[in-house]
Amino acid sequence: MSWQGHFWTLGPFLRHSLLPATVPDWQRWQTSLDDGVVGTLELSGRLSGSGDSDAIVVIVHGLGGSATSYYARRAALAASRAGMDSLRLNLRGADRSGADYYHAGLTDDLDAALRSPALARYGTILLLAYSLGGNMVLRYLADRPEERVRAVAAVCSPIDLKPGARAIDQPRGFFYRRHILRALKDIYRKVAERREVPLPTSEANRIDTIEQWDERIIAPRHGFAGAEDYWAKTSACHVLGDIATPTLFVAAERDPMVPIDTVRPWLQNATRLRRVVASRGGHVGFPQETDLGLGFGGTVEDQVLQWMLAHT
Repeated sequence: MSWQGHFWTLGPFLRHSLLPATVPDWQRWQTSLDDGVVGTLELSGRLSGSGDSDAIVVIVHGLGGSATSYYARRAALAASRAGMDSLRLNLRGADRSGADYYHAGLTDDLDAALRSPALARYGTILLLAYSLGGNMVLRYLADRPEERVRAVAAVCSPIDLKPGARAIDQPRGFFYRRHILRALKDIYRKVAERREVPLPTSEANRIDTIEQWDERIIAPRHGFAGAEDYWAKTSACHVLGDIATPTLFVAAERDPMVPIDTVRPWLQNATRLRRVVASRGGHVGFPQETDLGLGFGGTVEDQVLQWMLAHT
């Protein structure tokens, strides 16, 4: 793996940690949904915009992320520059105040957000999803998406979960794996304060691989036989041919968290998707001058949003 992939993965994250980007003014967004196991759940997010736009960009974070992740903030800024409102969605548990936790194929959260009263006034919805959030969004598109969803983009998304998990569980993925698991354990600990969970937090804290997390935490809560069953049933690679909505998939050749070899075979056969593999960049981080070849200028987010607008 090239050092450049690590640089463009870690660099933007560290820069945000030291100098967080200013985001558009926002207000707390909230909606509820009913879950067959835990009952009524509350979802939260950060809604930005004047309310004058007919279009909104719904931004979906990756594994261990939230509405405050640097890439979600970056996307909200790009939406503002494009004259659109935005919603940075927290999947269940990501805001550390929920009674449940999400997984890669749990599309109920996204559907509840899009059908929430606060979004009823928008005639056009665009979806911009990062990392694992992209897998969820692609699964959603393959089913029965809300009719106002006009275009979608997934950035650096692991659409084949088994090789993706196995890759990050390798020794070279230690730093990234530790970072992700730290966030997931924090979410799990908060949920455990509110209700019974599959595994005592003391045992959950000792898990040190994504596979074991999926096997012992995700699978028992969400009705899968185990990690492999979960990966097989929720990987978006199996349903790409069912997607009719204009969709852009952006990957990075040197992504250290989602190796290109785990997604390239599926992308080559996904003729309905517009596929872009950037030669530079890392996991959801790209040089300022990156040109995706879409015919638009600006940052990666600017280019992605303009592509989606052109396809509404």
